[in-house]
Amino acid sequence: MTAVPRAVALCVVEARPLVLAVSLLRFLTGVALALPAAVGPDPLTILRGAAAWVLSIFAIYLFNGVTDVTEDRINGSGRPIARGDLDPRHAMAVAAVGACLALVATVGLPAPMLWIIAGNLVLGYLYSGPPLPLKGSAGGTVAVLCLSGLLSYLGGFVVATAGVNVAVPTALVVFAAAAICWMVFVGVPAKDLSDITGDAAAGRRTLGVLIGERVSRRVMVVAALALLVAFGLTVSLLRVPLVGVSLAMAVGVAAVTATGVIVPGSGGAGDGRRCRRRPYGAFMGTQHLVHLTALVCHI
Repeated sequence: MTAVPRAVALCVVEARPLVLAVSLLRFLTGVALALPAAVGPDPLTILRGAAAWVLSIFAIYLFNGVTDVTEDRINGSGRPIARGDLDPRHAMAVAAVGACLALVATVGLPAPMLWIIAGNLVLGYLYSGPPLPLKGSAGGTVAVLCLSGLLSYLGGFVVATAGVNVAVPTALVVFAAAAICWMVFVGVPAKDLSDITGDAAAGRRTLGVLIGERVSRRVMVVAALALLVAFGLTVSLLRVPLVGVSLAMAVGVAAVTATGVIVPGSGGAGDGRRCRRRPYGAFMGTQHLVHLTALVCHI
């Protein structure tokens, strides 16, 4: 593989393919749950909107990888920049190109898409960039996750309805609220578990640094169970067609709970990190499962 294609491939790995995949699923779920209000959405328009959204996420996570290199190395991350296989300067250049392509891809799409993509890119910079990166605090992290998550579903809805003034379906509101709560109340503590040492060394005041690993695990498990109950009750009371999604979430909550109650023992550093990554894997797998379920049930 020549130098440029190899660097681009490493940039994709650095931007976390699983994150890019679930970002695409969020956008497409916004499209699928908008279908009751949409009239014959154009497939090409949807594909272009999805490309713009994923490119913006690619640029954001690649930029984040460049700014996280110190703590990633302390935490033993195996991503390309941390292990020295990808030059941060090259990654920054590719991230800038990705951001520009995301904006260019909005040409010809409904006008709000330009502002959705631009707003997401601004959020990504505020999260990782100087002078006061929001990733340094739990509150900043939560704010960015909530807003970016909201923009993903809004983008799908805007593209599906092609700018027509229609009401947002209740099912989309309920699903988006549950998915964003899952990212915030389950995903944040799950991700922090393997990053506490590096985050503390970098001076971050993340949830994991503030309350410690054991309490973070309890928060994650309790939040997952509470969210499942709240989502199930909402689906039942409002009679929205998300029963399949609630069953998928139940499977994910079981996985998060099972991995969350297992605290790493006295094994080696590698074993400890793998154990601390398992709740995040369960969290991420649940995101994919509930979005795929929503898509299958509504397309």
